[in-house]
Amino acid sequence: MMKLTLDELPQMCERIVAELPQGGVVILQGDLASGKTTFTQAFAAFLGIKEGVTSPTFSLQQHYGDKLFHYDLYNYGFEKFLSLGMLEELERPGYHLIEWGDEMLIEWLKRIGIEFRILKITKCDTNLRCYEVQCA
Repeated sequence: MMKLTLDELPQMCERIVAELPQGGVVILQGDLASGKTTFTQAFAAFLGIKEGVTSPTFSLQQHYGDKLFHYDLYNYGFEKFLSLGMLEELERPGYHLIEWGDEMLIEWLKRIGIEFRILKITKCDTNLRCYEVQCA
């Protein structure tokens, strides 16, 4: 587990890219306001994306060029994600960061053979977040 400030987030981004050099799925888990969208913003900056990154809470998905796809399942859940055919989106080249991914999503990813990591984010101090990467 790494304890990082916002300025140190590139270290975690570098680790994710090293573990998934061809792209893949990163499931972002954490409580409300733990920093899931903040991590996605840092990841976009790490990839050289200049566009402003916002949470897709009400749109389900946003993409930034052809490198980064950002999903938020909070309002819709995995069932809606599945019924809209969004699982096929995860086969597109690039990085797919999914906020609020649950066990159902994890099981589907395992079943269809999509490589992924789970990034657990917790508040560990006022200015620090704890990041723990788990392999599929």
